[in-house]
Formats: sequence, structure tokens, C-alpha cells
Amino acid sequence: MSTLQTEIEDRLAGSEPGVEVLLVEQAGSTLRMFIDHPDGVTLALCERVSRHLSDYRERFSLEVSSPGQDRPLTKPQHYSRFLGRRARVRLRDAAAGHKYVTGELVGASERDVTIAAGDGILTIAYEQIARSNLVPGD
Repeated sequence: MSTLQTEIEDRLAGSEPGVEVLLVEQAGSTLRMFIDHPDGVTLALCERVSRHLSDYRERFSLEVSSPGQDRPLTKPQHYSRFLGRRARVRLRDAAAGHKYVTGELVGASERDVTIAAGDGILTIAYEQIARSNLVPGD
């Protein structure tokens, strides 16, 4: 998790305690955030989160949105929550011959995730994952 994401999570914990920050991405001058909430993500919630982060808008173009169907998976509990669903995982080091792995999430622990992919069952340590998200339509 990035320092920026940790800062944002800490700030929102006091003002919007039910909000979970799933992912914060910086692309040039754009800061893109995906948030979730037990009651769902509404436009009003995105606006409130944006207001709480007004000082970031001085440095970035701020985008706050729901995770959508291709929800990012960034924490061990996300993988556990979506066991049985299909996910696409981009690996940091493609030495094993795979840059991306797509398959069904069949296991998750605090250290790694297990995916049933087309070429077998793979166990991937979280530190080897560059980015991961659910595959829409499943």
C-alpha cells in the first residue's frame, strides 16, 4: 500500500468511518481513488469524500468512484471475500512466464492467493502482485 493511500485512509477514518479505500492510483496530475462502503457507494458519498480531501485537489485532479464490476483486489480480505469469482492478476515479476494470470479465486491466506487458471492451480504471494481485479460478468 502506498504512503498516499495510507494518508487518505487515515484522514477518512475520522470523517467517513464506513468508507474503505480500495485503491489509490496516481497517473501524472490525476489521483484516482476507488472506495467502498457497506451501504454501497453513491454520488453523494463520492462528493463527501472529495470534499474531505480538498487539499489534494490543489495538487491533483481528483477522481473518486465506486469499484464497479471490475473491482480492484488489494488486501487479503478482498481475495477471501470473493472466493469462487474470476480475477485477473498482473504479476510484478514475469519470470515464471506469466505476466497476467486469469482464473477462479480458490484460496486466500494472509500471505498468498490461489487461482485455478487455464494451465493449473497457482499460488501467488501478495508481494508478487502488481495489480489485481475481478473479471466482470462472473
